[in-house]
Amino acid sequence: MKLNIGAENKTQMRIMIALVAIAIPLVIYNFWGTSSTSSAAPPTTTPVPLAPKKATAQQQIADNSLDPRLRTDILIFSQRVKYEAGGRNIFRMEEVKPETPLGNGRQMAALPPMGPFPPPTPTPPPPPPPIDLKFYGFANKPNEPKRVFLQQNTDLFVAKQGDIVKSRYKVVQIANTSVTIEDVLYSNRQTIPLTPK
Repeated sequence: MKLNIGAENKTQMRIMIALVAIAIPLVIYNFWGTSSTSSAAPPTTTPVPLAPKKATAQQQIADNSLDPRLRTDILIFSQRVKYEAGGRNIFRMEEVKPETPLGNGRQMAALPPMGPFPPPTPTPPPPPPPIDLKFYGFANKPNEPKRVFLQQNTDLFVAKQGDIVKSRYKVVQIANTSVTIEDVLYSNRQTIPLTPK
C-alpha cells in the first residue's frame, strides 16, 4: 500500500519536523536545568552568638521590618516618647527670638532689630554702541541735494540727507565740517566730524 502525499502535505510535514526538532532540546533543558538546581543542598551556616546589646526602638524597627506581626511593645514605647520643641510651636509660623548672651554676670544690651533690606538698585542699561562710520567729504552738483562719503571698515557709502546706510544708520543733517548720524536701532545720535585725508 502506497501513501500519496501531495505537495501541500509535504510542506506541512517539514514544518512539523522542524518544530519537533526545536521542542526536544527545550524540554530536555527544562527538565535537567531545574532538577540540577533544586537537588543542590543550600549551604548551611552556623549562627554565631552575639553579645547581648541594649536594643533601642529604632534598631528593633529596622531589624524586624520584614516581620508582619504587630509589635505592641514598640507601639507602647513610641506612645511614651514626648515631643520637646524647646518652646517653639511647629504649627505656627513665628520667628524664634534669639537669647541675649550673658557676659561677666550681667546681661549685655540687645542688638537693635534689623529692618527690612532696601530694594536692590536697578542696574542702568548699557550705553548704546558708538557709531563707527567715518566722514570723508561731500559732493554736490548744481540742482541736486548734497551727498556725503561715509566709510565703515573697507566699505564706502554715498548718501544724502534722510538716507539710511547699512539698514541701520540714518543721515540726519549734513554740514560743511560734520555729519549727524542716528543709529536707528538704539535711537542714538552722534555728530561725526570731517576726517582729514
